[in-house]
Amino acid sequence: MLINAQQHLAHADSVLAKLIQKYGNCKLCPRLAYDVLCDAIISQQLSLKAAITISSRFKALFKDRKLTPSQTLCISDEQLRMIGLSRAKIDYLKNLARNFKHISDISFQEMTDEEIIYQLTLFKGIGVWTAQMFLIFSLNRLDVLPTCDLSLRKAILKQYKLNNLPSRVDIERIAQKWRPYRTIAVWYLWRSIDNFPSEATEYALS
Repeated sequence: MLINAQQHLAHADSVLAKLIQKYGNCKLCPRLAYDVLCDAIISQQLSLKAAITISSRFKALFKDRKLTPSQTLCISDEQLRMIGLSRAKIDYLKNLARNFKHISDISFQEMTDEEIIYQLTLFKGIGVWTAQMFLIFSLNRLDVLPTCDLSLRKAILKQYKLNNLPSRVDIERIAQKWRPYRTIAVWYLWRSIDNFPSEATEYALS
């Protein structure tokens, strides 16, 4: 499926054709839902570098233990503040841990992207962008376009030689020819960012 997506994008968009040639096959793989949602909450409104740093510190708190809702609730607020999390994000993470059983009971595979976003945003701390990261990194839905993502906007600004950061409307217009593989196009554009760490496409981005 990803090879078909790459062929479609390379044929449809000369900018993406060059990125696909440069970076090779897309390595997007499904990640555990709880991990993705934690990373996405931590990453909200942070630079890519800060998001990866704090996510790494967060996981280090668990040492050899698995990252789970119950283990998250055992971590004190003070420990979470010490790794750089705001009070609001601590509240969001704890709320996610308390409610994850309800999230895990949702039959996501039978739902559209829009239905999933609606269901997830009913939970405190999960907005549209965070839900989109879940669609991309956990479910690997192929046609997600996070128009508010700053890293994507910066990549489009550079790769398409625009004068200003693109608006939501600009991104949707450019991305029209990427359908039905907009997720894969976004992955390549994220990879194109200067000094972009190769492992960063495994994290939720902001």
